[in-house]
Amino acid sequence: MDELLMVLAAAGGTVVVQAAGTDAWPGLQLSLARWIGQGIEQSEQAALERLDQTASALETAETEEVEQVRTRQQAIWQARIEFVFESLSDTERAQVAEDLRDLLTQYIAPGRGVVGGDVSIIADQGSIAVGVVNGDVNLGRPVIRHTSPGPENDPDDDWPEES
Repeated sequence: MDELLMVLAAAGGTVVVQAAGTDAWPGLQLSLARWIGQGIEQSEQAALERLDQTASALETAETEEVEQVRTRQQAIWQARIEFVFESLSDTERAQVAEDLRDLLTQYIAPGRGVVGGDVSIIADQGSIAVGVVNGDVNLGRPVIRHTSPGPENDPDDDWPEES
């Protein structure tokens, strides 16, 4: 499957989990069920029931299992969206992907998003940077810049060593 479609499917799973139980939920639930059903009423109804099950699972999860339930539900919806893409012809897939992108854009929580491609997350001055990674990770050694002169900071410095 095309990388863009996989990113859209992942975004769909994320948006479902983020929206469940919020004011945005009824609108997302109906829109996503229609998108999944692609005009087939039975498929739309089945999607609505599955979305209800997701909301219920997230709502009733015990505190210690919330993240596990969120991760599982996110993966379930990603797989369901990927299945829709896989069931379409190449020409249908392009239009349906655009429709999903437009739908999801309405429901992505402020300050959150999904990125396909390279991302650089940098922590400095003792801070911590966190991101969710689905793919390769390359860790580089941080560059340390010294602001004070001295042999300990500049290996090419000719200062005499203290005795």
